[in-house]
Amino acid sequence: MQPYEFVGDWSGQLVATSIHAGHDLRPEVADLMVLDEDVRFREEDPFTDRITARLPARVLVHRSRFETDLNRIREKAIYRRPEDCWDLDVWRDRELPDDVVQRSLEVYDGFFDALAERLDPLAERGPFVIYDVHSYNHRRNGADAPPESPEENPEVNLGTGSVDLERFGDVVNAFRTSMADQGFDIRENVKFKGQNLAWWTHERYAGVGVVLALEFKKTFMDEWTGQVDDSRVQYLANALDQTTGPVLEALGR
Repeated sequence: MQPYEFVGDWSGQLVATSIHAGHDLRPEVADLMVLDEDVRFREEDPFTDRITARLPARVLVHRSRFETDLNRIREKAIYRRPEDCWDLDVWRDRELPDDVVQRSLEVYDGFFDALAERLDPLAERGPFVIYDVHSYNHRRNGADAPPESPEENPEVNLGTGSVDLERFGDVVNAFRTSMADQGFDIRENVKFKGQNLAWWTHERYAGVGVVLALEFKKTFMDEWTGQVDDSRVQYLANALDQTTGPVLEALGR
């Protein structure tokens, strides 16, 4: 399977990405990995590609963030040592060899080159918006421990740390209002503010592209067993789809 693919109808001005949904590894990376697969799966964002399924244009990433993390700057995109990834022992010799790192960076560079080829035409047509869809764990104390406080862990975290709010504030408000009207606890920049995909887009397409970094709390799955709640995933996919009308209307203004 290819590391990533671009699917759907790209003639509009809204794109959804799920850059941490992937679980695949190229063989040389898999051969060096000693991290338990269930631990790796827990630190990825499984099923977020299904949350974006109803949106018109989508970026699907099939490779694991443990091969190359597209939401980190290039210098930190490869988890070489335990301190790069939550102190997890990932590699057989504890540190990834330089030649493997270089080939993983080629995947990273190729992704952003390919994404630019897709987004450049959108930017030529006018402003566009990206839903950068992720998920986050809220039961890190263990499978049998209570979940972390809802006060500090909203159902949807809307990351706008690098958004030009003077220009795109109406787009942000339209999304937040649409989700709130559907009954979601959505709050801004509580857990995450958006990282590399947002930074890269806002720099390359300043004043034209806006990224809403969306972190869904893993209430749609059991983060310890990996068991997914299909009906909840479909509910989230529908809710995200319902935001597109108000968001595109605000974008047009």
